[in-house]
Amino acid sequence: MEKHQRGQWGSNLGFLMATVGAAVGLGNIWSFPYRMGANGGFPFLVIYLALAILVGFTIMLCELSIGRKGGGSVLHSYQRVTGKTGTLLGFLALLSPFLILSFYTVLGAYCVQYVGLNFAELLGIFSLSSVSGAESFGTMLTNQPLAIGSTFFFIALCFLIIRGGIKDGIEKFNRVGMPALFIMLVIVIIRAVTLPGAMDGLKFMFAPNFEPIKNDFIGVLSAAGGQMFFSLSLAMGITVTYGSYLSKKESLVKNSLLIIVSDTIVAVLAGMAVLPAAFALGGENAHLSGPKLLFITLQDVFNSMGPFGPIFGILFFLFVVLAAVTSAIALTEVLVTFVIDQRVAKGKQPNRNMVVAAVCLVLFAEAALVAADGLGSNGLWIPFHETGRKLGSTWLDFMDFISEGVAMPLGALIMSLVIGWVVGPKVIQDEVSLGGQQMSSSLYSFFKVCIRFIAPIAMAFILYGQVRDFMAIPTA
Repeated sequence: MEKHQRGQWGSNLGFLMATVGAAVGLGNIWSFPYRMGANGGFPFLVIYLALAILVGFTIMLCELSIGRKGGGSVLHSYQRVTGKTGTLLGFLALLSPFLILSFYTVLGAYCVQYVGLNFAELLGIFSLSSVSGAESFGTMLTNQPLAIGSTFFFIALCFLIIRGGIKDGIEKFNRVGMPALFIMLVIVIIRAVTLPGAMDGLKFMFAPNFEPIKNDFIGVLSAAGGQMFFSLSLAMGITVTYGSYLSKKESLVKNSLLIIVSDTIVAVLAGMAVLPAAFALGGENAHLSGPKLLFITLQDVFNSMGPFGPIFGILFFLFVVLAAVTSAIALTEVLVTFVIDQRVAKGKQPNRNMVVAAVCLVLFAEAALVAADGLGSNGLWIPFHETGRKLGSTWLDFMDFISEGVAMPLGALIMSLVIGWVVGPKVIQDEVSLGGQQMSSSLYSFFKVCIRFIAPIAMAFILYGQVRDFMAIPTA
């Protein structure tokens, strides 16, 4: 039997495009603006940036190192580097992408529908501008067959890309998709910030105001921390999996910094595309409309633009679809790599097409439930609906809480403790220093302080805050 050959990135640029693409997704464009809006704007941004530097960089450097050193799926890599604890870490890192994809694919499907609706408006087939963004989105949520069908379409699109493998599938798509995504984002920002009243949204984002921190520091911290993990694609197996395909010659420090800086810039730009428009069209409280902010507010922006509205609508939602796909294929690859490596370990020759198809079908089964729920619009039973969670009671909320609220911060907490105090930070230093890329003494000292003290403490507070908010535990 021919030995299974593991793929590798064609170039470091291809790796960066793919990894930045994994990080730049709905976490930036859908989640970042509404969470920033719900948590005071400026103080949320400050805490997010601080966490990205102190915790995000540290966790990402660890995950890239563990992936490259382990050279296998997220489970195999964690087991090889951290020993027995690696089984738990690997399980949490597999659980997160599996649950995230249940709602991520549905949100991507909504964006696909909006591309179609704006295109129909452009051709004069349907008058989208005659209804408000809230009305069009409400109709979309309650149309269960369309939601399920478009979710299947979105997953099928991911299947077609992933089946090509790391180099010919994921890398090739991101080389084109990421530059196109950035160009379309800039176009939408220009239009959003030139709307009458948009300046209030920019002030909300960038004018110093620390009142929200005084009222509920833990709440803002947990929201910013959860967003950082979701946005940077940390503790969900992506960075470990992508790192396992990375050459020993590449600089892990440089790549970690480039990924974090690129992702943070796009997150802030996404806020500039959405929040100024929210203030311009909906007044001072429009930014509090939660997960629906992207779909309602931005469509109202396009509806207000006259004959050019559908063109901007198509460009923007195509951009969001691209962002969603780049992250969805990364999340799916975590699961695909795990299945392939498991089969190889049993001496079997895996058929990548069959593995990808099987994984996508399982993902569609769980995503169909979230699609049918329609963000709570269709009366489905939801676990813990009686808790009165701040963001409402939907299947999306439940899947988001288990993955982002528990599995991701818990996994990062355990990993930082194991690397910091059990295995020792030197295992990361040794991997980083391969190929002549030495880790300076000052950087290593900074890394040790962060992995041993700052990251575990921050993770503990973030985990507490996520559980508190979901279960509606009183703040005082």
